[in-house]
Amino acid sequence: RLKEAVGASLASLCLGPLGGAQRLGTLVDCLVLNYRLRQGPGRGRERGAEGPLRCCGCGRFLGEPVTVPCGHTYCRRCLRRELRARCRRCRDCLPPAGGTSTAAAPLRTSVVLNRLAEKWFPGECERARAGSRLEELLAQGRFREGLSAASQALRADSSDLMLRIYRAESYVGLQEYKSAIEDLNFVISKMPNWPEVYFRKGKVLQDSGFVGDALQLFLQCLALDEDFLPAKLEVEKTLCEVLSPEKLGESLKESAWNSPHIRNKPFMLGSEVTASYCNLQLCPQQSSEGSDVLKPVSGGLNRAQSAHALNSTKDIAKEDGLKRVSSEPLLSGQGKSALLKRKHSFSEQDTVVCEDGRNKHKKQGESTKRDMTLAFGTIPGDLIDVSDFECSLCMRLFFEPVTTPCGHTFCKACLERCLDHAPQCPLCKESLKEYLASRKYSITELLEELIMKYLSDELYERKRIHAEETAEHSNLTKNVPMFVCTMAYPTVPCPLHVFEPRYRLMIRRSMETGTKQFGMCISDSQNGFADYGCMLQIRNVHFLPDGRSVVDTIGGKRFRVLRRGMKDGYCTADIEYLEDVKVADEEELKKLRELHNFVYNQACSWFQNLRNKFRTQILQHFGPMPDREENIQAMPNGPAWCWWLLAVLPVDPRYQLSVLSMMSLKDRLIKIQHILTYFSRDQSK
Repeated sequence: RLKEAVGASLASLCLGPLGGAQRLGTLVDCLVLNYRLRQGPGRGRERGAEGPLRCCGCGRFLGEPVTVPCGHTYCRRCLRRELRARCRRCRDCLPPAGGTSTAAAPLRTSVVLNRLAEKWFPGECERARAGSRLEELLAQGRFREGLSAASQALRADSSDLMLRIYRAESYVGLQEYKSAIEDLNFVISKMPNWPEVYFRKGKVLQDSGFVGDALQLFLQCLALDEDFLPAKLEVEKTLCEVLSPEKLGESLKESAWNSPHIRNKPFMLGSEVTASYCNLQLCPQQSSEGSDVLKPVSGGLNRAQSAHALNSTKDIAKEDGLKRVSSEPLLSGQGKSALLKRKHSFSEQDTVVCEDGRNKHKKQGESTKRDMTLAFGTIPGDLIDVSDFECSLCMRLFFEPVTTPCGHTFCKACLERCLDHAPQCPLCKESLKEYLASRKYSITELLEELIMKYLSDELYERKRIHAEETAEHSNLTKNVPMFVCTMAYPTVPCPLHVFEPRYRLMIRRSMETGTKQFGMCISDSQNGFADYGCMLQIRNVHFLPDGRSVVDTIGGKRFRVLRRGMKDGYCTADIEYLEDVKVADEEELKKLRELHNFVYNQACSWFQNLRNKFRTQILQHFGPMPDREENIQAMPNGPAWCWWLLAVLPVDPRYQLSVLSMMSLKDRLIKIQHILTYFSRDQSK
């Protein structure tokens, strides 16, 4: 609904300033969506050069790979220049890079992926390093040296498009805009769906004073990649300047929109403006061309390639920028023909490098030195070694590999076990406190894809072993994990503060296997832990930033220990579950109900006679006392109130354990009656 969006933006601007260009972000999104729809469904996104190591951002070779927190991998160049705020695949926020200064320290190269790149494609890695050196020269403002280095590298390999990008930036720094445009046009002819090249070209035109055409190129960039942050900021900035309140209702100032040589239409309020924006007629010259201006052509989306502009042999820097032609309605028929012919000639020609570093044209069809799509495609079989994909902790094939901020990669389970002991990288010892606090151990997708593609048999075996280990941890009668700590009872909440590494591992395994259960026993000086205990069901786990956790559990089945064991530091046991023996005789059942009702009333009386302080503490920790049940033999562990009362009574754990082990409801009620009688005498005193 572009018309409504523009109308609302204009109305808001009339009321006052929006407080910055960023406030026009919604309007920019609307313009980009309209732009993309007008291009048609056939305009897909560029995948870049084909190969196993491809950057998620630019789609080119993964030079100096950096794995971001979401698990996707980018080349260092894409992240260092902060070309996008969100991941192009999952749209998670990308970490700030801090430019090329020392603030870019968080961008650590992925050690495993970088080693694979150096082994498989040493030539491409050398080209990436050469690009980094060029980028450093440009960042330092040494444009003449950068131009010389880029031209020399292009003489050795004229098909490297990234070198042309760097050379174009060198030309811009030297204010040689015509040469920069020629290099960028060549890149567009080879990779017409590469967002960055449209942004670079737009910046050249913007610096030359062609703001209207630059805006078209920024929109083209965003149509290919809506998260390309620099282009979005430029569009917001341009719209904020153009739509400022002092310019509404009058002609646009020539310095803000076009060069001094352009005659603009008045920028009017009302339906005329809305309609013109709805049709995306961002420049007056484009009004007669209709939707053709929305089609990306190799010669560019601008007038800067006319015979009066980029083809001029005059010194561009001395002529105060590029000379733009007049509005298209003022062109003669012959002038229009010449302009179209100029565009057509650019789209049909390639460019090669001369000895002096300049460009010359050659006929279409002549081959270049190297085919970009085959630059890093097939990996020789003798270079694929399973040892390159082994975790340095378990010495097995990576399973669910995760990459730390310091660039090292481990199996997810291996890293978690190490972080249980210390919040630092197992290899370089760099602090991982923030990484541990975020608990976002995202799988490194590229590494997992490489393993699936080239080591499928080994991965199948690794998954089989993992499935066997998971099944072993899922068994609730054999090798059941035991938490040796305190008494637990059926149906009674039991909150736990877990800080020991062995119990962190135990809780994590209980969650990962899906059982969410483990046994609880009190300690025993002879056997390590008691012969009887209670299963706990995990209801919720709250992780603290330092790796500790508060685990909310509730009691389940009772059990008897048959055999004790040990697993990765924590105790295990083979167990059998206990259930109350049901009373079948009617007379015995009647007496049991009478005893049950008497003890229940006695328990209620004792609880009500407690001091308010104690009663409040009990209610906060254990909750209210459960109601009396009609069918006292319905549950395998008997009435719930018995276990609640046993948990709150200040009784020695050994005595409580004897009651827990009873399989007769009658005997349990008698024990509880004796305890209540004893404490009731103390209350009366």
